[in-house]
Amino acid sequence: MMTKMNSTILVAGATGNLGQKICRELLKRNAQVRAIVRSGSNKEIIEALEKDGVDVFEVDWSNQQELISACNGVHCIISAITGLHHVIVDAQLNLLNAAVAASVPRFIPSDFSCDFTLMPKGENRNFDFRKEFQQYLDSLPIKATSIFNGCFADILRYNTPLFNVPEKTIGYYDDKTDWEIDFTTMDNTAEFTAATAMDKSSPRFLRIASFRVSPEMLVDLSEKHKDQKFQLVSMGSMEEFSAFNKMQRATHPEGEQQLYPGWQQAQYLYSMFSIHHPALDNSRYTGINWEAVESYI
Repeated sequence: MMTKMNSTILVAGATGNLGQKICRELLKRNAQVRAIVRSGSNKEIIEALEKDGVDVFEVDWSNQQELISACNGVHCIISAITGLHHVIVDAQLNLLNAAVAASVPRFIPSDFSCDFTLMPKGENRNFDFRKEFQQYLDSLPIKATSIFNGCFADILRYNTPLFNVPEKTIGYYDDKTDWEIDFTTMDNTAEFTAATAMDKSSPRFLRIASFRVSPEMLVDLSEKHKDQKFQLVSMGSMEEFSAFNKMQRATHPEGEQQLYPGWQQAQYLYSMFSIHHPALDNSRYTGINWEAVESYI
């Protein structure tokens, strides 16, 4: 049996899909893995994590002393939590303050998305939550690394206007038929995040993508893998799209209490055509087998 390295990594959100994968990737790298979960979390997932070798701590996220105790002796915290303002800002800030109190040297926030630092405020509500948290994070004495993975590759299977299999259409905005969108698989994101947690010299921001694909490229891929060439369809201008999203948000305020209301989903599509990575950090760590777009078409 291999000896574990003297690195203890704490994962918040470990019962989620990404969190579970991150825990397993950390274990592969011989880290000592600690997970914090809420009372009432899925018992089967907790048992599976413990069976794999994860030390699971049940905590009350409003109890600062419990969070501090869970953070004691930790070398890096990975936050893979998801939710609205009370989770991404309030709960994550409780964890961050506990990390500082426990002298944890490094923190990886739940920033798994497009590079929201390039997005104007008001264009994506969930990105705005992360921007707000980032202000707290950068004001405290702890080293942080945000991992921007673009979009999760599974989106290509959701029949969005970008790649609509039932309608056999591929949408684009403005003249961005050759605009390459960053996609990263959940597995690749977990692998890269685990490697980052073990890397004491990781920079403030890292940008990755399993693959990049444009609407024009999707047309070619549809012909090769769907036995029919999908039609490229203009969805209008980005300016009109932004205005429409804002109108939908104002018209449907009930969506403010939902993680992915219709207008938030549209805001994500808007972000996909607004920003992409100027360069990738894929080569920073070896041993990651970056998946290809063909697996998702």
